[in-house]
Amino acid sequence: MTTLPGLLRQNRNYRYTWMGQVVSEIGDYFNNVAVLALVMEKSGSGMVVSGVFLSRAIPAVLAGPVAGVLLDRFDRRRIMIASDLLRALVAAAFVFTVHRQRPWLLYLLSAVLMFASPFFTAGRAAILPSIASKEEIHAANSLTQTTSWATLTAGTLLGGLGAAALGYHAAFLLNAVSFVFSAWCIWKIAWRAAPAPAAIRASGTRDFIDGLRYIASVPLIAGIAMISFGWALGGGAAQVLFALFGEQVFHRGATGIGDIWGFAGIGLLLGGTLGHVVGRRAGFPAYKRAVTVSYLVHGAAYMLFSRTGSFAAALLLMMLSRVGMAVTSILNNSQLLRHTAPAYRGRVFATMEALRNAVMIVSMAAAGIASQYAGPRTLALIAGALGSATAIAWAWLDAAGRLPEPPDTGESSPPPG
Repeated sequence: MTTLPGLLRQNRNYRYTWMGQVVSEIGDYFNNVAVLALVMEKSGSGMVVSGVFLSRAIPAVLAGPVAGVLLDRFDRRRIMIASDLLRALVAAAFVFTVHRQRPWLLYLLSAVLMFASPFFTAGRAAILPSIASKEEIHAANSLTQTTSWATLTAGTLLGGLGAAALGYHAAFLLNAVSFVFSAWCIWKIAWRAAPAPAAIRASGTRDFIDGLRYIASVPLIAGIAMISFGWALGGGAAQVLFALFGEQVFHRGATGIGDIWGFAGIGLLLGGTLGHVVGRRAGFPAYKRAVTVSYLVHGAAYMLFSRTGSFAAALLLMMLSRVGMAVTSILNNSQLLRHTAPAYRGRVFATMEALRNAVMIVSMAAAGIASQYAGPRTLALIAGALGSATAIAWAWLDAAGRLPEPPDTGESSPPPG
């Protein structure tokens, strides 16, 4: 198996993809932090904040089916570049929201920005087997996901500092420049686009339904979709619960909320590293057992987090919960990259992303409503139990022989470069 430094050193195509990811994802957080800070400064309205979140979340879900079909029908590299350039224009347009209170424009720009995102993020996942060899694919997946978690931590910090020191105009323009840089990186990839098979040249709706049938027809992919659904049931609630625990349970205000998010981020980075190590050594049966153990750890740690009275213990348990989640994410994504037929990769990854986002929206809304009737500890206990239940369902499917290993359908080697 290829090492992470070796992958960046030896694979030019992946190196450009990774460079674009780092810069554009940090730029995303410049936008996110600046928009939320601007909303609070201009309106101070929690309703406007909720509107911004919904205007970003709902279009991302709606874009999933469209993105998946187009990524499987046309040149994925060109679609990714077009997504970056469109997002650059939209990111720059946020400067028109700075001096006037225009919530409708924030909603519109946020919606367009997030509608364009799945065309890039699902495309980036779908092209990995085309730019990395079979020996490199696990390292490429591990580094891509761990980088996303690292940019979450660094990006939010830099985004806050940047908006405060440079102002909103600079934050939005830096975000726009980051997308242009990402587009340049993707353009630099040596790429041979394969023509779309005749089977996916029907209507868009038929192509999308065909993609759903493909997911259902491969037990492993359907099982991974089930895990994504189960995680998102509690994952959306976590967005609300972190704030409630920091403020209402441990009475530490914004500092407490930041600490919980910070330790969750540390757990993701540790879990990403552990997932890479496990994935390099585990065969298919061991992979399935590792998923069961990791999800049990994730759910159990979250349940214990819901009950502890010690803030220090809560932070460590949250970190452990995220370690379990990250290990599972690394391992499952590597399997999807190895076993998803090339003609269906765009639809599989876009559908998985849309599924997670849709369930998280419902979970977030449900947690917000339920918080009026039940305490944060009760809600967190339920969220953790959902994670454990997902692990039990996966273990049962494995024990019953319902998760056989599909054929390896990835490309045998990357294109030149």
